Amino acid sequence: MVTLIPEQPDFNDSTAEEVVWNALRRQLPDGVTIIHGQRLTGDDKDVEIDLLILWPGVGIAVIEVKGGRVDVVDGKWFTSGAQGKRSHLPEPPLEQAMIAKHTLVGYLRPRLSRVPGPISHLAVLPYTELPRSWDHPDAPRRQLVDGTEIDSLASKIADQLRFDFDPERHDLTAGHEFVLKNLRRTNQAVENFALKASEISHRADALSREQAKLIRILRHQNRAEISGGAGSGKTYLALLKAKALTQEGKKVALMCYSRGLGRFLQLHTSQWPDEDRPAFVGLFHDLPISWGAPTGSDDDSDYWERRLPTMLKDLADERPRKSLFDAIVIDEGQDFSLLWWEAVQSCLRNQLAGTLYVFTDERQRIFDRQGESPITMSPIQLDENLRNSAQIVAGIADLALEPPIARNGPGEEIEWMDVDADSAVAAADGVVEALMDDGWVAGQIALLTTGSRHPVQKEIVETEGIAAYWDQFFAAEDVFYGHVLGFKGLERPAVVLCLNGFRDRQRAIDMLYVGMSRATTKLIVVGDLSIFDEVYDN
Repeated sequence: MVTLIPEQPDFNDSTAEEVVWNALRRQLPDGVTIIHGQRLTGDDKDVEIDLLILWPGVGIAVIEVKGGRVDVVDGKWFTSGAQGKRSHLPEPPLEQAMIAKHTLVGYLRPRLSRVPGPISHLAVLPYTELPRSWDHPDAPRRQLVDGTEIDSLASKIADQLRFDFDPERHDLTAGHEFVLKNLRRTNQAVENFALKASEISHRADALSREQAKLIRILRHQNRAEISGGAGSGKTYLALLKAKALTQEGKKVALMCYSRGLGRFLQLHTSQWPDEDRPAFVGLFHDLPISWGAPTGSDDDSDYWERRLPTMLKDLADERPRKSLFDAIVIDEGQDFSLLWWEAVQSCLRNQLAGTLYVFTDERQRIFDRQGESPITMSPIQLDENLRNSAQIVAGIADLALEPPIARNGPGEEIEWMDVDADSAVAAADGVVEALMDDGWVAGQIALLTTGSRHPVQKEIVETEGIAAYWDQFFAAEDVFYGHVLGFKGLERPAVVLCLNGFRDRQRAIDMLYVGMSRATTKLIVVGDLSIFDEVYDN
């Protein structure tokens, strides 16, 4: 039978989409999946695919549905409703489908070893009859389905997929299970952020008066470094500043180093109106690649540390000044090296007077990388912890550079399990099971390691890719298995910190500080606890 996702969609009074959905449900063969309203969030755009068809052995079809009577006058597309009101369509239906298809392809490529192909786009106009003389170079007739063809809709889709099939590029044997798995995770992640958007906004508004007013107080300050410990609200202030600058009409880049945090920023800003969203949101490394720099291997440190930032600087110097940024906001700025800072400044239209805001925490400098932001004024210090329970704040106080002031109420006491490093992962797995037995939901729990990665993390990254791995975290359906190095700026209510060794014991204090501060309510530390004596002695 045909798989329907969801089984009963909310068409929001769109009878056109409902008509097309029902036609496909009747006509498509067993084994095909139909997805309604698939949303995708990228660096510079968000799309919603009206209907997405996953057809094993045939391909993938992206369908844009346009109701009303659609016509074209002097190259401009219009739609007329039942009352005869005529509205101009800013984008032709087939162009909308094409943009959605390219966004889908860009989304799937880094997540899958093989993208099942071909991937085609079509527009369906269920209440329009196209003239026999139809001949528009930007809208081939074979990619348009009008009201007279609804009864043969599945056949039209199959014909287009066969037309686009290239045996040298497309693999029809590749299964769709990982495509579907990734898409559902992403949809759940976006839905989670949609539900949390108002909560997150309220949380930002609930910062202490000094912090909440900080962005407004500094509105005439072109450059500032704001420093604060874990849980002090730096990321929310960075988001507020990026939004404020965009609302002023500036072209803004909001960037960071960590993949998980970068995805958080993308998902969060995707809930903002277009006029509030920065021009670029994501990883520092993604910017030069989006400008044409070649991609590199994850294990090529010279590419990431030296060649790519050098390429970014060169690309910025070659671009027209108007295509650069008026303002750049950087979260977790302590992760940036000196070479990266040079590249960042090159991305500003005015390298001397352009707006640059940097949010840092020196105790979270857990990478072997040194660099100082080009901001000369003394950092503005945030002293209050707004995220963690009072017990967790007390637990990290001795590890912090400056003891934080707890603003949240009490939570649960920190639990400690002393086992040798070799047994830590197995013991931590047992703690996760015990938490779920006690009523914790899987999506509330993260298991973070300090040494080698957890086997589950390795499996997901190796089989599904790093992007799918992070969307799993934001989907919040399963226990998340991660490493302290990649979890900066993120949180979960319950964290099991697994001390299974340290690659660099000199940075143990920083990793303990980061790992422990990721829990908002419940923290259990599992492993060789003698590391704390070593840290305190030093």
